[in-house]
Amino acid sequence: MNGPFEFTLGLGDDALIAAQRLAEWTTRAPEMEEDIALANIALDQLGAARLLLTYAGELEGAGRDEDALAYLRDDRQFRNCLLVELPNGDFAVTMAKLLFLSAYQLPLYTALAECADERLAAIASKTRKESAYHLDHASLWVKRLGDGTEESHRRMQAAVDQVWPYVAELFAAAPGAPVDPATLRAKFDTIVAAVLTEATLTRPETGWAPAGGRDGVHTEHLSYLLAEMQVLHRAHPGAKW
Repeated sequence: MNGPFEFTLGLGDDALIAAQRLAEWTTRAPEMEEDIALANIALDQLGAARLLLTYAGELEGAGRDEDALAYLRDDRQFRNCLLVELPNGDFAVTMAKLLFLSAYQLPLYTALAECADERLAAIASKTRKESAYHLDHASLWVKRLGDGTEESHRRMQAAVDQVWPYVAELFAAAPGAPVDPATLRAKFDTIVAAVLTEATLTRPETGWAPAGGRDGVHTEHLSYLLAEMQVLHRAHPGAKW
């Protein structure tokens, strides 16, 4: 596979799987306003996924459109990072995931908006504005929970500890990519450190760092997620509303 296709596919898969996970909170969020907020963030991610997967299909040149890439691939063919496929867990885990994802996506899309690939730059220019909102939303919740009650602090710290190992994969080398993810780690660390400090939370030590998502090696959670996401399309192939 060519580098630009794999890179764009990975970004699209990140957004698609993140959207699916966030949508699972619909009617289950801790308050009505948050129910709507998470649904809107899920829709932002889905919109980005559609643009990125459409472009990835064109780069591949095999005739696959956004729907074929979303609904007709098995888990080993997905290139999303492991972070986005992890189960939602409690609300603190979801906010930790969203904080780390958006703190990665915002500088990434900001850099891509200036890249030589005009199509990718146009997509990034749109999605970086949404990522800024996602980061703000997650940051506010992490601070509120971290610097809240003893129980909320304990659960927010546990969530950060649980999700942190999956951060390293976000910055792995991406051959052929217009932006090297490794160059964004310093910005990510600065963003996250400021939030954790205000939230009175401790950044975990770097240690075990699971990876494999970019190569199609996923956790068992992705298979279950795809089974639910793809069932209608696979049961009625080619169906039109």
